Amino acid sequence: MTATLEVADGVGTIRLDRPPMNALDIATQDRIHELAGEATDRDDVRAVVLYGGEKVFAAGADIKEMREMDHAAMVLRSRALQESFTAVARIPKPVVAAVTGYALGGGCELALCADIRIAGESAKLGQPEILLGLIPGAGGTQRLSRLVGAARAKDLIFTGRQIRAQEALEIGMVEQVVPDAEVYERAHAWAARLAAGPALALRAAKESVDYGMEAGIDTGLAVERNWFAGLFATEDRETGMRSFVEDGPGKATFR
Repeated sequence: MTATLEVADGVGTIRLDRPPMNALDIATQDRIHELAGEATDRDDVRAVVLYGGEKVFAAGADIKEMREMDHAAMVLRSRALQESFTAVARIPKPVVAAVTGYALGGGCELALCADIRIAGESAKLGQPEILLGLIPGAGGTQRLSRLVGAARAKDLIFTGRQIRAQEALEIGMVEQVVPDAEVYERAHAWAARLAAGPALALRAAKESVDYGMEAGIDTGLAVERNWFAGLFATEDRETGMRSFVEDGPGKATFR
């Protein structure tokens, strides 16, 4: 298998495993789609970590495979490529990317599908497709611009340059930079903390933010309003409010 899903203590780790650089060939793209669906459906998965291992997150698409594809083949494949990554972005649970080494091209686009990114100090990120005479095709032009703004996204996409973790932090492309040896541990700790939280409220928060960003504030407000009211029908809402009144904030145990 080029990718696996391992579950422990409510956290599902989607681990890329295609040495040496985790190149994202068609089989790996399809496997990512499959695992995103499994993580979505499994009740024992309450938060997700995307991880490529200690040395590299994912260095991009499999260029040798792509070189053999003509226009007609890519017309047929490009939708499946985007849908594989969108399946990760649509996981209705908190998702964190643990970025080590290179996260380039499709690897960078995969990291962009997470809710937050924790990068190692030596990590390098970028969208170098322009150097192949291409543009990002798995969501990079859209997700990167929404994350860092259009001008910064254009700089990275137009030049194809790689940036180090510290610059990625400064422009808002990653949320934390930590020592390389601590990347997975920090990502897992973030996910584990949220895995103990109110699952439906976390889903509501994620969908409200994401749909609002994509569809505009009016649609976002409607989604927020419906979720906000709907959560009053949940056991978690009763648990959280009762605990707040009786014990103070932040002490509830959610089922």
